[in-house]
Amino acid sequence: MNRLAGVTSPYLLQHADNPVDWWPWSPEAFEEARRRNVPVLLSVGYSSCHWCHVMAHESFEDEDTASYMNEHFVSVKVDREERPDVDAVYMEAVQAATGQGGWPMTVFLTADAEPFYFGTYFPPESRHGMPSFRQVLEGVAGAWTGRRDEVGEVAGRIVRDLSERSLAHGGDGPPGEAESAQALLGLTREYDEKRGGFGGAPKFPPSMALEFLLRHHARTGADGALQMAAHTCEAMARGGIYDQLGGGFARYSVDREWVVPHFEKMLYDNALLCRVYAHLWRSTGSELARRVALETADFMVRELRTPEGGFASALDADSEDADGRHVEGAYYVWTPAQLREVLGEDDAAFAAEYFGVTGEGTFEEGSSVLQLPGEHDDPRAAGVRERLLAARGARPRPGRDDKVVAAWNGLAIAALAETGAYFDRPDLVERATEAADLLVRVHMGPVARLVRTSKDGRAGEHAGVLEDYGDVAEGFLALAAVTGEGAWLEFAGFLLDIVLQHFTGEGGQLYDTADDAEQLIRRPQDPTDSATPAGWTAAAGALLSYAAHTGSEPHRTAAEGALGVVKALGPRAPRFIGWGLAVAEALLDGPREVAVAGPVGGELHRTALLGRAPGAVVAAGEAGGAEFPLLADRPMTDGAPTAYVCRHFVCDAPTTDPQALADALGAPADREGAS
Repeated sequence: MNRLAGVTSPYLLQHADNPVDWWPWSPEAFEEARRRNVPVLLSVGYSSCHWCHVMAHESFEDEDTASYMNEHFVSVKVDREERPDVDAVYMEAVQAATGQGGWPMTVFLTADAEPFYFGTYFPPESRHGMPSFRQVLEGVAGAWTGRRDEVGEVAGRIVRDLSERSLAHGGDGPPGEAESAQALLGLTREYDEKRGGFGGAPKFPPSMALEFLLRHHARTGADGALQMAAHTCEAMARGGIYDQLGGGFARYSVDREWVVPHFEKMLYDNALLCRVYAHLWRSTGSELARRVALETADFMVRELRTPEGGFASALDADSEDADGRHVEGAYYVWTPAQLREVLGEDDAAFAAEYFGVTGEGTFEEGSSVLQLPGEHDDPRAAGVRERLLAARGARPRPGRDDKVVAAWNGLAIAALAETGAYFDRPDLVERATEAADLLVRVHMGPVARLVRTSKDGRAGEHAGVLEDYGDVAEGFLALAAVTGEGAWLEFAGFLLDIVLQHFTGEGGQLYDTADDAEQLIRRPQDPTDSATPAGWTAAAGALLSYAAHTGSEPHRTAAEGALGVVKALGPRAPRFIGWGLAVAEALLDGPREVAVAGPVGGELHRTALLGRAPGAVVAAGEAGGAEFPLLADRPMTDGAPTAYVCRHFVCDAPTTDPQALADALGAPADREGAS
């Protein structure tokens, strides 16, 4: 019996009609394996994963394969986005055993959840040196029945190896100037001077490293840091990884040139990149950065917002093409003939040159991914883009994963709140507020314990992990700064108190799961960025900001302790701990505390928000009001709105002059968001 009906995960629901007798991850599944004396087949994926769909169609929908799985295994299906803890523990084992990992992830376990055989995608027939999935199943089943002692020894050794891994977390204080400079040098060495970004193919948007570069430039004036950030952002915005018609970024580029994306669109990528481009505009005034930040924000609201006010996780890479085939990229790519059909000969010729559509194509079967290879401000382009977007809207749309993930909504809240404030878009701030309301109503219980996901306004069953607490707190703090509503600071404080109580270990270490969460074979703990900021450094950043707002020594001490890992890893692997380096820049700068006694949304408040000082916290509202601790005993001067700037326990003289405030925070006072 397939037991996936009624779960909240769209990915699991995609498998609810498989002939496989799937179980969700649960104690009952392992009890069943023990009762039947069979191994557990753990399959981990997510709804917008292309090869997860392929393996499902080839193997899990096949009656013969399913029958063999049902006879010889208890099969457990996990959505990695709902259970990042389960995914992290077994991915660590897969990578340790095979040197690589990815999704779909296929792991065979004992009834004690101990892994003994690993893999990722397995084809239905052996090819390219890979065994077929059926061969793997038969091999594992044979080993289980014929060499059980050997299986037990392997499983025990793997669990011991994992448990003996210790994390060098620094322990001797947060990073300083030397580590920041070494990290910048490391990024410079890995930088692709021709194409932007870091490393080779596949090339991922380096969102967190870009935030570090922008903050480092703001603090030190290092031109090289700003140049790397600006060049990378322009290269991505001109490439196929960016949707030139509808806005928003795909997951990654399969090539070094940013031309051909893996077409899935994730909420977290777009939230992070929206914020990066908004911050790049704040630093440079770049019109390209402004346009991309706004288009990406509008994409999130238009394509990912749910009826309940939250934001869905992802859009699939695949959709139906003109022949009814379910293929990757069909919704997004164009041939010259398709351009002519929509635009006519003259405009099609213009569009082909403008967007880089060629006869031979840049993708598959003569189709091209739209880019901006030349000038991007031709007035003729707006009408062409509008007509192509309307025509594309009639194509079969990619599927959407409607699951609301707390952490990723926290990232979206921060991005939309700041983008709305910078560019005079109160509608974006309102969308951020509605998402925050959903997190409070649905994801936070009476003691501020987060649940990881919700769907259709119904909370999921799985506890939030560290990245949920860190990213949601970050979103609430950004929203508090923009709206002047101190309740969001209070909600952030509730969450960060849970971090101190349940996620913090010795010497500043943080764990990805709470001390009272489900116990897995190893308590996951990873300070490095993947597609999103590590929970470890996300929490460190929120703790630091909260301490700056409130003067709380325990929160600042916890932030500094957590940043010890950045001191250890930042100089050696800056690409993979970019958010930690960005938080370290805030610590090196103070961070600055800005109190604006005066109207929310007024000129002084806006100037404060546009300040480039890394990690500066902003409190705005009525003089002496109770919304924010920073406003206590901060009166207006002669009845005029007044700003107070402090750092490292030293305060500047109060000012009523926006230009003086801008100078203190490193931003021009006269930049207009609507310009």
